[in-house]
Amino acid sequence: MAAIAGTGRTPRGLVALGCLLFALTAQIPTAPPAAAAPPRPRPQVLTTDVDRFYALYDAAGGHPTAEQLDRDYLAKGGAGLTEFASLRKVTGARIAAAIAAHPETYTNARRCLTVLPAVKVRLAAAFDRLAALYPEAKLAPVTIVVGRGRPVGITSPSGVTMGLEALCAADFMNPNLEDRFVHTIAHEYGHIQQSAALQAVDPGQPDATVLRVSLMEGTGEFVAELISGGVGDYQHAAWTRGKEAEIEAAFVRDEDKTDLSAWLYNGPGDAAHPGDLGYWVGYRIVKAYYDRAGDKHAALKAIFEMTDPKAFLAASGWKPAS
Repeated sequence: MAAIAGTGRTPRGLVALGCLLFALTAQIPTAPPAAAAPPRPRPQVLTTDVDRFYALYDAAGGHPTAEQLDRDYLAKGGAGLTEFASLRKVTGARIAAAIAAHPETYTNARRCLTVLPAVKVRLAAAFDRLAALYPEAKLAPVTIVVGRGRPVGITSPSGVTMGLEALCAADFMNPNLEDRFVHTIAHEYGHIQQSAALQAVDPGQPDATVLRVSLMEGTGEFVAELISGGVGDYQHAAWTRGKEAEIEAAFVRDEDKTDLSAWLYNGPGDAAHPGDLGYWVGYRIVKAYYDRAGDKHAALKAIFEMTDPKAFLAASGWKPAS
């Protein structure tokens, strides 16, 4: 309450009025602060199927029968293993045959068991980063299983499932096993975010062009780097150094082709003829789009909801290296 000029004193009436106003306002109920939204639960990284497989494997002296594998491993599996087995025709008989043909695959896969605890910690941080950058991200579980030596992994709306023995045997990939698991799973997690329209193509279909499939796989590589710090196929950086202009000019010539054999699913290749370069070019296009965008959230939304690869390529500003 301001004093009357020149007196340094406040009139009694004003003091009384101030007290009354204070008493009245003190009785007005105030709305409680809005409760903070609860944090989204982190996706689970499930390894119980791996534990159960190796318990059976050890009990059988490294030679479980098809019947044992069906009854004590596959039949007791979680949702991820059940889906993996159904989609990739994984049966007890086929696992037993793979163990007999390549016993070293299953023996050597034990070295990857030791990195799984650290992989879980790093993936939790990667998923937190994805949720922060893109709050509407699908946070589906990751399941690690043991299969018949292939495939390395699958994705579906219900989650990511990785074959421990297949990924562990992929020595053409990152030699650091922990990095290999983290970046490859992060790549697959990028696919979960993509629109069904982009992924609902199979090699050989009229719209499964080099450009479309490269952007699909390139998105996986971009997401892996964005949330986990590295791409799934780390070798491309060394393979392509100094050859960027040549590779990308060839890509532009082939981008509308439906013969993917020169660009995709032809890895690992070698130093002279690297495989899967469509992953690398697609990653560079997606990264160009993201880097030039002022609104990064909107950019991620456009990347994940992409339906027109040609329009996306034009909007990215990407041009072949010169």
